[in-house]
Amino acid sequence: MDANVATDTLGSPSPAQIQQLYQLVGGYRVSHAIYVVAKLGIADLLADGPKGSDELARSTEANEPALYRVLRFLTGVGLFDEVTPRRFGLTALGVGLRTDTPGSISPMALMALDRFEWQPWGDLLHSVRTGETAFDHVHGMGVFDYLREHPDSRELFHRAMTSNTARSGDAITRAYDLSGVRRLVDVGGGHGLLLATVLQAYPAMRGVLYDLPEVVAGAAPALEVAGVADRCEVVGGDFFATVAPGGDAYVLRQIIHDWDDARAAAILTNCRRAMEDGGKVLVLERAIAPDYRQAMAELHLDMEMLVNVGGIQRTEAEYGALFAASGLRLSAVVPLGDTLHYSVYEGVSA
Repeated sequence: MDANVATDTLGSPSPAQIQQLYQLVGGYRVSHAIYVVAKLGIADLLADGPKGSDELARSTEANEPALYRVLRFLTGVGLFDEVTPRRFGLTALGVGLRTDTPGSISPMALMALDRFEWQPWGDLLHSVRTGETAFDHVHGMGVFDYLREHPDSRELFHRAMTSNTARSGDAITRAYDLSGVRRLVDVGGGHGLLLATVLQAYPAMRGVLYDLPEVVAGAAPALEVAGVADRCEVVGGDFFATVAPGGDAYVLRQIIHDWDDARAAAILTNCRRAMEDGGKVLVLERAIAPDYRQAMAELHLDMEMLVNVGGIQRTEAEYGALFAASGLRLSAVVPLGDTLHYSVYEGVSA
């Protein structure tokens, strides 16, 4: 019998367990406090060492007593250290909020706790009762339509996705052999960070960045900074209608999980039809493991799909079935070995 499963013989929860439940219920307080310090740039201000809450308040035009209480609260969860009374420094965990940290969590905090993103969580019950996204219920449209109509939110979203890619983008070049690929098409590639990383690692490769026109319009800086703009074609379009033809590999990073099976299969089918003979479709996703209790990050992401996006985090078997429905055969699964637990799900024509 699982010791964590309550039965009538286990009696009432202990005071420590009640406290644990209380902290779980109050988790939103931590999230919103992190949003505040990310919005104010507190971690960047502490990059050179500890500072007093009075100095931090002056620098951020904040109320010092209120800011002190937030910093004290986040000290309790391990992000800051009150080195002397009312003087705070960063912990190793808190360094992840600095914007100059590779893969900084700050852009994700600013996006995830922005009003457009967190409001639908108040209607999670609607999703559970109907199977529909709470985002549509709250905002009157789907998340991608909303981002198309709200440039500020769209910019937050793409900054967060770019930061997320930076945390694991180079893992594919270490774990998966792309040496035989001549023309790589990044489908739904955003501002191009993943494609730029791959092109840097493979100087003979050419790339195509494919996403909505208003998205790829912001891609030039990343491609130019990476020194790959001359090898990368930028194409705007809708992957439900078609994708750029002529690639011998099509990569989709964290795209397929955004969609239900029918729409995900439509995207994969378009990739299969567009690719060269002998080509491959490479889906980069974080699957839910059979022992899902060890995959809380993926379960968190699955809840995000339920509430805000309308997609789903799938298991490896579900990816195999999805590939089959798209005229593909799941030919390999290659874990990237990164901290976010991505794998490459490789598909070839069935």
